[in-house]
Amino acid sequence: MEILETHKKFQKELSAGTVSLALLSILTQSKEPLYGYQIGKLVGAGDDESPGVMVKQGAIYPVLRSLESQGLLSSEREMSDSGPPRKYYRATEFGQQALIAWIKIWAETKTFVDNALGGEYQLKQQTN
Repeated sequence: MEILETHKKFQKELSAGTVSLALLSILTQSKEPLYGYQIGKLVGAGDDESPGVMVKQGAIYPVLRSLESQGLLSSEREMSDSGPPRKYYRATEFGQQALIAWIKIWAETKTFVDNALGGEYQLKQQTN
């Protein structure tokens, strides 16, 4: 496997949960429902060719659908003056409760990774 393939695989695996956490957080904090393209613009999403972008615009929609199917988001379709109807999302009460737990899990995960990267889990040299 080439190094670029390895990087892409790692990024994809890492992004899976973090994008869900970020989108649920954005929609929980928003005072009004948001649609996918609007969310993408907020987070600076790019297309599949955009280098250094944390989330691709096209990756947002499957995550929104997944969060909705889990009952974490609700949605409504509204007509748009500038194109097809838009699907607006908002966090449900269940989604807001889940976010609290997810934030705790994220903090624990971040601490674990930071400790690993900082060398906290290295074997200590024994002196005789």
